[in-house]
Amino acid sequence: MILPEFAAACIAALEDAGFSAYAVGGCVRDMNLGLTPQDYDLCTNALPQQIQAVFQDQKLVLAGEKHGTVGVVTEGGVVEITTYRTEGDYRDHRHPNWVEFVDNIEGDLARRDFTVNAMAWSPVRGFADPFGGRQDLTDRILRAVGDPKERFEEDALRILRGVRFAVRYRLEVAPDTMDAMIRLSPLMDSLARERVFEELCKLLPLVTAEDLLRFAPILQQVIPELTETVGFDQHSPHHLYDIFTHTAIVTGGVPEALPLRWAALLHDVGKVATFSLDETGRGHFLGHAGVSAKIADSILLRLKAPTALRKQVVFLIEKHMTPLEPEEKLLRRRLSQYGETPLRQLLALQQADFNGKGVLGESPPFEKILTLLDEILAKNACLRVTDLAVNGHDLMALGITGPAVGQTLDQLLSQVLDEKLPNEKTALLNALHK
Repeated sequence: MILPEFAAACIAALEDAGFSAYAVGGCVRDMNLGLTPQDYDLCTNALPQQIQAVFQDQKLVLAGEKHGTVGVVTEGGVVEITTYRTEGDYRDHRHPNWVEFVDNIEGDLARRDFTVNAMAWSPVRGFADPFGGRQDLTDRILRAVGDPKERFEEDALRILRGVRFAVRYRLEVAPDTMDAMIRLSPLMDSLARERVFEELCKLLPLVTAEDLLRFAPILQQVIPELTETVGFDQHSPHHLYDIFTHTAIVTGGVPEALPLRWAALLHDVGKVATFSLDETGRGHFLGHAGVSAKIADSILLRLKAPTALRKQVVFLIEKHMTPLEPEEKLLRRRLSQYGETPLRQLLALQQADFNGKGVLGESPPFEKILTLLDEILAKNACLRVTDLAVNGHDLMALGITGPAVGQTLDQLLSQVLDEKLPNEKTALLNALHK
């Protein structure tokens, strides 16, 4: 393996000062997989004050000093260098009661979460791999370091991180590790909602339908509203799958953009609440889009999602049953109402929703709609008030003032969208005179 020069130089500086030093954790895992790491973390037997002395001529970041971490600003970015350490019992499934520095790399690696993250490498000292992480990578296995129960009780977020690692690197979870992840998943209730949301946002763009089905018990723990959808028979000739299986297929079938992935995951979360059977035994879900949107809103509020993302997701869910056809007037109005990006995302969600039904049927004309959408945009069609050939100044020159200005512009836009008026200044002003 070859470290970038800026990271290798940090190791060399520590070694020249008489200390041992290694690249550690995720960067070693990624290099073993032939991937380019996003950052490089180092560990050493040098104490924080000694690290500072070695790099006294460089700019340092000391925010993590009390935990043994010193950031060294290099040409390649900040390299975090941490003293070998071990940790005591965890008081809240997140924070250790105490941290103690140790003088050997093996003691430091023993506190880490998974074997594939518990490897260290140095161009001077070679590999340190006391838990068999390289072999587990070769065998495509995700395994907790030591006792899985202890690792997840230390930090319950490791359960979600384990799901993400398994999904990202296509690893099978060792049976004892998987059993502990599921059994101890209620511990995640004690985690800060922001941390859970952040981890889910890292996970969702990576998942396939198979991943969501495999890790459904863990996902249900952090989003309990999904629980009732698992195995729920839709009693519909239009749906082959239960609600959660359909949801998994749709989520894996939309583009990786976060608003779409969240919308797909939650788009049918209101179906159970709206379910009814008719006299023929057929299931119906009257108004489920609106109910799903409200439930999704409450979920994202609870997870403290950013307001902009939450609103995007709620919009997509609320509108996912809105009919769209390759009809120019209708599409112009939808473009005017929604905007280009939300409309394209809505079409992507609707297409994945249709494909996730699992039954044969005539597909809606998605390709024709997209083609017509492109044609409308290429014409620079009038879609917003700001696109009108008249503006507020023109209206005020005619004596229109106050709120009536905005109201009149909205009325003119509606007339243009319905092709009752051309977007030409003379025609619009003549309409106003009349």
